[in-house]
Amino acid sequence: MTMIEVEVGLENFDKMPALPEPPKNGLARGWANAKLRLAVFAGAAVLLLSVAILFVHYHGRESTDDAQVDGHIAPVASKVYGNVTEVLVEDNQPVKAGQVLVRIDPRDYQASLDKARAALALAESQAAAAQVGVPWTRETTQSGDSNAVAQLLTSDADFLRARLAYEQATGSDLAYARAQVEKSQANYDRAKADLARMEPLAAKVEISQLQFDGFVAAARVAQSELKADQEKLAQAEKSAEIAQAALRAAEARVAQARAGVAQAKANFKQVNIRTADASAAAANVAAARANLEAAELQLGYTTIVAPVTGVVTRKSVEVGQIAQPGQGLLVVVPLEEVWVTANFKETQLAKMRPGQKAEVKVDTYGKTFTGRLDSIAGTTGARLSLLPPENATGNFVKVVQRIPVKIMLDRIPPEKAILRPGMNVDATILTR
Repeated sequence: MTMIEVEVGLENFDKMPALPEPPKNGLARGWANAKLRLAVFAGAAVLLLSVAILFVHYHGRESTDDAQVDGHIAPVASKVYGNVTEVLVEDNQPVKAGQVLVRIDPRDYQASLDKARAALALAESQAAAAQVGVPWTRETTQSGDSNAVAQLLTSDADFLRARLAYEQATGSDLAYARAQVEKSQANYDRAKADLARMEPLAAKVEISQLQFDGFVAAARVAQSELKADQEKLAQAEKSAEIAQAALRAAEARVAQARAGVAQAKANFKQVNIRTADASAAAANVAAARANLEAAELQLGYTTIVAPVTGVVTRKSVEVGQIAQPGQGLLVVVPLEEVWVTANFKETQLAKMRPGQKAEVKVDTYGKTFTGRLDSIAGTTGARLSLLPPENATGNFVKVVQRIPVKIMLDRIPPEKAILRPGMNVDATILTR
């Protein structure tokens, strides 16, 4: 077929009548409607937008319904033994910190306080007396020491004089007296010999009576002088004995004075003893003051006050009851200091960090409150349970564990909601 034939065929084909259209079903006729197509496209767009919004909303969010409101529980107990005289609150009553809750009979503790005050006054007076005794003892001891030293010096001087007197009495005086006796003895012997020679001559009248009487008188004088010198010698010997006795007495006084000085020195220890007594008295004052403070505390414990601001719960005390130390009387719950403890699965914690925003939906109010992730517990809840799991036996079944997460809530006005510990909530952490 030539090119010319083809071109003629195409021209004839354009002049041929149009083929009849195939019949359309209901779907084709509906899709041909522009409004329908617009509605379908709009619905698809809305659906895609909803899916995108939901993805964006739930992506980066970890939620759990295993969460509860938590808070401080302040148990109030008695610190002392006694009879309850007043109970000033009821269950579920709001109280302020420091408000009186219960009173216990204070009379026994008031008596103990009065006794402690009296003991303190006595200890203070004893301490004052001990303090005064220290300088008095010091001055008295110093005075006694000065007197003892002066007495020792006097005794030493007396001993020196007595020794000099003894040396003189036993030395030059005694020697002189003995020399005089020897001299007088020699004179007497000579006079007696002269008289003995003159007696025969006087009998023969070879010498005159006057001359003979002279020799007799000379013999008598020599004899009297000898006797006098002998008495002086005896007196000198007695004086030596007296000087020796005086020396011994002076020596004894010196020893006594030295003993007095030693005693005065020893008396200085009385100052240390008095000082120690004063320190002991001061310690007794401190102990008495401590006992007084303890008694004041015991008396103060008879008035039991609220430790925090909150609501009274679990009141178990009544008037007339005997309270024991450590016995629980009631509980105060501070409702303004609450948080949420949410138990998340361990698989949810990978992207959680302290400081991330949180949302808490409270079942009671049906509202959602905001907060932040404060901290993540150091172990799982099962590990801290009464009977922690023991997997060392070999019968191990892997179970996803839950770990407590603490969520601190933003301040909630009391008129908007009051959260109480133990309330169930749904917690969500925004990890992105």
